[in-house]
Amino acid sequence: MLLGAFLLGGVIFLPGCILLHRHHESLTANVPLGAQPDKILLGKALNEFKHGRYDVGRLTLQTLINTYPDSEYLSQSKLAIADSYYKQGGVSGLTEAEAEYKDFITFFPNAPEAPMAEYRAGMCHFRLIGKADRDQTEALAAATEFKEFLTEYPNSPLVVEVKGRLREVQEVLAQGEYEIAMFYYDRDAWPAAESRLKSIADNYPNFSEGDQIFWYTGQTLTHLNKKPEAAPYYDRLIMEFPLSPLVADAKQQLTEMHKPVPTPTKAMLARAEADASHRNHPDLLHRTLGAFSGAPDFSQTLRGPVVLGSPYQIQTQIAKLNGPPSAPAPTSRNTLSAQTVSMASFAASKPIDPTSSKSSPASAPPSNSGSTQSKQNLVHQANKPSPSSPASTKKKNGKFHFLKKLIP
Repeated sequence: MLLGAFLLGGVIFLPGCILLHRHHESLTANVPLGAQPDKILLGKALNEFKHGRYDVGRLTLQTLINTYPDSEYLSQSKLAIADSYYKQGGVSGLTEAEAEYKDFITFFPNAPEAPMAEYRAGMCHFRLIGKADRDQTEALAAATEFKEFLTEYPNSPLVVEVKGRLREVQEVLAQGEYEIAMFYYDRDAWPAAESRLKSIADNYPNFSEGDQIFWYTGQTLTHLNKKPEAAPYYDRLIMEFPLSPLVADAKQQLTEMHKPVPTPTKAMLARAEADASHRNHPDLLHRTLGAFSGAPDFSQTLRGPVVLGSPYQIQTQIAKLNGPPSAPAPTSRNTLSAQTVSMASFAASKPIDPTSSKSSPASAPPSNSGSTQSKQNLVHQANKPSPSSPASTKKKNGKFHFLKKLIP
């Protein structure tokens, strides 16, 4: 019985062992004398990737990494494994690729391929982005990776391409926030609409619907009785979207508030004309197909600034309109005052009135010009036990105090 089980196990596992042994033999077969075996392994793995055999190629590279840990091709092997997952695609492949790219940057931060690895890490999330009304986890992760690239590698030749990708990601993020903001706006939920609209205006200045964001923000502030705070948003609408049909309405709002109407610069006009010429206007067929597609629409993305860190400080403009904040008047609740308390007052447990600006005579400190007798009286009064002190209680009870409970 035992012998039969042993033979059965040998029949099952022997073919796999033979195939694995033949695979390792094939990796080092036909190696010329004096050739570098790690280089031969790398070449065979890349050839496997070229023909779409990703599992075999990754196994070959893993053999190289384990067998030759000091190889000069170690970084190239790690990057090739990440690239194989990236080319394989799919949710699992891109997830593994992002982890491999970040692992490569950790071990080889100064390698010439590090900028490309960071860019590919962001693209792993970018390729998984859905439409604006879907979950935005991948879009947020892609924006984080692209911002990290622009911060760490500002002189890389990939900067232009990364900025373009970041604009597309921000377009999707802003569109999702815009739909939520208009949901609140249409239902007169003004505080919720205000926070959403301000967030878009500050964090996504390159949003293709930015003119409507500025207009609805101003209208929301008007409904909240904050009309003076709406002026900077009308200013930005006129300055940043000079070709928008809402410019005339924004100018009218500023005129009614007796605010100066700004004039857009030549650079802003040129940028607006360039954006208008590059923007696509899909026909009915493309709009219908896009409605059934799960991929996001990047066709309306503008070519404006890219926000990396702090958003536009529009609240600074509002503070200038309202003037500098005045210092609050001191009150008894938020003002602390120190008073000198005598030993007599402290021992007698007299309460001190914190609202009184002048100390009472009982709590006034002894004058330095007073006589020695007055000082001795104060010390004697301080050392004198009060009726509520433990010493006075003990004296009141006396030695036969228990008889008072028996004799009325």
